[in-house]
Amino acid sequence: MEACHILVVEDDQDINKLLCRILEGAGYQCRPAFSGSEALLWAERYEYDLVMLDLMLPGLTGEEFIAQIRRKKTMPILVLSAKAALEDRVAVLRLGADDFIPKPFDNDEVLARVEAQLRRYKQFSAGGGGAVLTCGDLALDREGVSVTAAGKPVSLTAREFEILALLMAHPKKVFTREQLYQQVWGGEYMGDDNTVNVHISNLRAKLAKASPAEYIKTVWGIGFKMADL
Repeated sequence: MEACHILVVEDDQDINKLLCRILEGAGYQCRPAFSGSEALLWAERYEYDLVMLDLMLPGLTGEEFIAQIRRKKTMPILVLSAKAALEDRVAVLRLGADDFIPKPFDNDEVLARVEAQLRRYKQFSAGGGGAVLTCGDLALDREGVSVTAAGKPVSLTAREFEILALLMAHPKKVFTREQLYQQVWGGEYMGDDNTVNVHISNLRAKLAKASPAEYIKTVWGIGFKMADL
């Protein structure tokens, strides 16, 4: 089985070397980058299965990197930063990051989160037998990894696509935040984690640009489901 390729973006050479050593010890192939602009160059030129990203970088900041690369790429972005205040975590998740690990970090946690992200991304990339899911004028093509709303294409991150596919595959089911987190992220849900809400908000905003229809319904006190269209 071909090794996964990870872009490690960290300007501190010792930390970058440590992260590469952790990941390579688990069988991954790593390319180090020491600035946001260098990372963007590599990410646009080659295909990576995951990006591990610091935020405080020379050249482009981590936030600027996310904003630019998300116009073209859907691979998971795992932010690892000392900027760990709630507003910082929410901001990068809204930009398109998939997970956030605060510094200082635990080596085993880094590896576990990378494995979880890659497992979910590979499942998502493999598609679902070519099934096309629909809800009103919303269509999701698992095999083609594409979404259209009112006939207009909607560009989603891997995580947003997976959330929408899960909801559309079970249109009558109300998913709690915990269920969505466990099935999409593959980890243990922490009750105060804002990750699910941010991704649902991003997903709704992107769909709203294509169509005024409200596709995702909030069931207050429980969670989310597809609207009856």
